Amino acid sequence: MDAHVTLRVDGEERSLTVDTRTSLLDALRDRLGVTSPKKGCDHGQCGSCTVLLDGRRVVSCLALTVSHDGAEVTTAAGLPGPDGRLHPLQQAFWDHDAFQCGYCTPGQICSAAGMLEEADAGRPSHATADLDPAARTPLTDDEIRERMSGNICRCGAYVNIVAAIREVGDVSEVTER
Repeated sequence: MDAHVTLRVDGEERSLTVDTRTSLLDALRDRLGVTSPKKGCDHGQCGSCTVLLDGRRVVSCLALTVSHDGAEVTTAAGLPGPDGRLHPLQQAFWDHDAFQCGYCTPGQICSAAGMLEEADAGRPSHATADLDPAARTPLTDDEIRERMSGNICRCGAYVNIVAAIREVGDVSEVTER
């Protein structure tokens, strides 16, 4: 069965007709030509397909397109940067060499953008100690690693990814072990 869906992708309204079983990832890549999110595992385990869906990070391979009619989808290519420049996370990934092959990078960047918003909103993670919910969660290296644990980098650029996120999150160089 087919359904008509409208999405706002990276600031542009896009309409399409999809089979009701079509994942958001397949709709973006195969139907709309948006190649920033990558198809890695297609099971929601690697994070390569992470996008921001109405401001929250999701693995798009597990999201059905028809469930998100009218939604705002932001990929790493659509993150706004100041004055047409790179988004601060994109620049930090570049500055810290937080990628090697680059395959996971768009998903890592979207996940990092989402996790920084979650931390700013005071949402806890498994690494978060009992804190005042109104306070911003301190982003130690352990906290960043926990919040980014759904994103796999097969090249092992994790140290540089954490450093890039730490820089953008304006956090101290405290490392917990």
